Amino acid sequence: MTGLDAPIRVAILGSTGSIGTQALDIIARNPDRFVVVGLAAGGGQVELLAEQVILFGPTVVGIAAASAVSDLQLRLYAHAQANGFALGTGELPQLLAGPDAATLVAGMECDVVLNGMAGAAGLEPTMAALSAGNRLALANKESLIIGGPLVRRMAAPGQIVPVDSEHSALAQALRGESVQDIDRLILTASGGPFRGWTREELTGVTPQQALAHPTWSMGPLVTINSATMVNKGLELIEAHLLFDIPLDRIDVVVHPQSVVHSMVQFVDGSTMAQASPPDMRIPIALGLGWPERVPQVAPPCSWTAPTSWDFFPLDDEAFPAVGLARMAGAAGGSAPAVFNGADEACVAAFLAGQISFTSIVEIIGRVLREHLAEGGPAGPRGSAFIDGNNVSLPDVLAADSWARERARMMVAGE
Repeated sequence: MTGLDAPIRVAILGSTGSIGTQALDIIARNPDRFVVVGLAAGGGQVELLAEQVILFGPTVVGIAAASAVSDLQLRLYAHAQANGFALGTGELPQLLAGPDAATLVAGMECDVVLNGMAGAAGLEPTMAALSAGNRLALANKESLIIGGPLVRRMAAPGQIVPVDSEHSALAQALRGESVQDIDRLILTASGGPFRGWTREELTGVTPQQALAHPTWSMGPLVTINSATMVNKGLELIEAHLLFDIPLDRIDVVVHPQSVVHSMVQFVDGSTMAQASPPDMRIPIALGLGWPERVPQVAPPCSWTAPTSWDFFPLDDEAFPAVGLARMAGAAGGSAPAVFNGADEACVAAFLAGQISFTSIVEIIGRVLREHLAEGGPAGPRGSAFIDGNNVSLPDVLAADSWARERARMMVAGE
């Protein structure tokens, strides 16, 4: 970016979450490079959202919880009054409230939409951003996984830039490479807090233990998914959809240091790896500025002291989630939505103390197999698999809803 270029106009979905706050940190340190035009948040942290609005001055703000709007308005109005609102100099943003607020912000006129929302709620905002022609910096992997062929059909070449550290690493390693030269993609996993544990040892894991990730600071859903390896299963499907590489040519390897974020193995026997400290600001900044890099986002690896990196095969017996994800990804269509929806319901049940840690993946597997086995337009349990050639947005949303309810029934012993 040259000094004559206009700043990149950014809308951030999930602005008060982990991805959103780190993105705003990058933008605050690069005011000539980026400008915030839209923010969207759930509404659980109104004070933080108000601070973000005051600091970055977006023209549009979306808040999902309508009950939080009046609190936000009061905070913003008080700030505007103190800064000349009565004289016509203080400004207030346009406020959008309700469950569609993030979708509306995603479809506004801008250059980049960073989707940092958690879970399936990010699907419709992802589709809105793509439909509007905005570049999508995608941290909400679930929307691509659930939407699958729907999202891929909407996206122009290069319109989606992955923000997950693993997929950002792959995108960097693949720049300038030919598809026919790719042999395999290799996703690295930290192994979470339970690397080396047996299936039996995992049965008594508590939420507090599962939330204590050794290398990354993330929201509760992603942190639990990392501990169960469901997150790596979701990333497996995401890599398949992003780079159009068959699932049987995508491997998972455990790398506790979380410095090598993923690798590409080429047909001539060479392997290209992307390495950086475990700091999400690096892939976030690249997603915002793609294809250009943002200087001094985070400290680089140090090469002045002895160091070593370890790699281990994945223990599929202790962590069967990746295998289930392969099953869902190979089926395609509505199956990934069921895998993800059942997971989100099970994680909530685990955090509420209703099921054991190992029950999370056990129930996901039961729900997924039931969905794939059902026949007819609506099987005896109310859901039937729909393939990727015929799946529609209502089908995907219905499969997600069914999976959540079916998982809750299984949690309750029904």
